This record gives sequence, structure tokens and C-alpha cells, in this order.
Amino acid sequence: MGVLVVEHEASAGPGYLAEWLAAAGTACRVVRPYTGDRLPARADDGLIVLGGTPSAWDDQVYPWLPATRELLRRSVADGVPTLGVCLGAQLLTLACGGTVERGTAGLEVGVHHVRPLPAAADDPLFRHLRGPAPAVQYHRDAMVRLPDGAVPLATGDRYPNQAYRLGETAWAVQFHPEAGAEIFASWAAASSDKLTARGYDVEELTGQAKQAETELVAAWRPLAEAFAKIVDRTRKTA
Repeated sequence: MGVLVVEHEASAGPGYLAEWLAAAGTACRVVRPYTGDRLPARADDGLIVLGGTPSAWDDQVYPWLPATRELLRRSVADGVPTLGVCLGAQLLTLACGGTVERGTAGLEVGVHHVRPLPAAADDPLFRHLRGPAPAVQYHRDAMVRLPDGAVPLATGDRYPNQAYRLGETAWAVQFHPEAGAEIFASWAAASSDKLTARGYDVEELTGQAKQAETELVAAWRPLAEAFAKIVDRTRKTA
């Protein structure tokens, strides 16, 4: 069946993650609840929940969010390989008892470096990081309290909780490993008026993403490949 991918909007698809997982022999099955797709009750092989415009608590505007949080909670409890990306990370945090709020440090956008924490050295998805790595960011909400038992794996200057593991097979990342320069440029173009009003230079932001493309791939392709291995191993032992 492949890894179930929950997409919240057309502009925030699986990007590089789908490409890298496919190259590693792991297929993805994308569900799009914003078009009317129904979320399954379980994700048998693996689960990735992507980012998007909503806040993690916007249930009335985005009515599939409660079901997404329940799917995440069940996947963590069942030991299903799980990866939450940006909004997906925030939904996982809420689903498992943590706290997500509007970030007090404001919008984090563009390419920013995340730094591995000591626990990353022994983590299946993060052990390849030996120092600060560039990552695409675009969020204003923040994971301010992690779920009980969470193991922090990466931090950043503006927001400290950039990545964590929960249990043995679930991860949350505040940044966008799936996004390269092309995806980020599309996001920046779509919100250029808002970014300019906040004092950002859109051309500079997109230029930085293009300049960092090779480093972005080098930093996050190993994460996707490691996730694929965990999916394969979990499937074989189920």
C-alpha cells in the first residue's frame, strides 16, 4: 500500500520526499482531504503529514484536522513509521499531548540552519547530520511544549524545537525537508505582498534557496532514505 501522505493543499505537496522515497523503493499514496478525499482510520505501512496554511487548531475552517490528529496519535501508538512536517509536526505535537501556539518570535521564512542536538547522534533519521544544516522554513506557529517522552533532535536560533522523536518510529520536523528552491519560490511568489509588507525581500529569499539547493538535498535526502528503511523493516516484521 505504501506510505500514506496527507496533503493539506495543492501548493504543499510531498516534493522531494516522494522522489527520494520512490528511489529507495518506497511508494507513496497521497490523500487530499481538501478535495474531498476521506482519511483512512489507519496508516498501515507508514504515515507522512505535510505542511500547509492552517494552524494546527483550525478545525472549523479545515474540518479534516481532528481526523488527522487522531490518525497521527494512533500511528504513534501502533508503532507505525510516522513523519510530521511543519503543520504535520504541530498536529503530531497536539495529538500526543504537547502544546502549539502562535510563535512569539514571529514568522520564520527562508533558508535557516538547524543544529543537531546530542541525541541526534544515535537517531536513525538524524545521525547523518554532523553540524548545522540548511532547511527551508515557512511558519509562524511553534511547538512550545513537546509531548511527554519526546527526544529533541534539532534546534534553531528563532525557534528551539525544530525536530524530535516520539517513541521509536515517529518524528516531527518544524522545517520542510521536502522543499527545494522551486517549491519555496512558489510559496514566496504566492505570498509576496505579505512578505514585502513584513519587510522581507522576496527576490533575496528565493535567491538564497537557489544557492542552498545542493546543500538542502545533501542534508535531507539521507533522512528520507533512512525513513524508507524503517518503513521496509517495520513492514517485514509486522
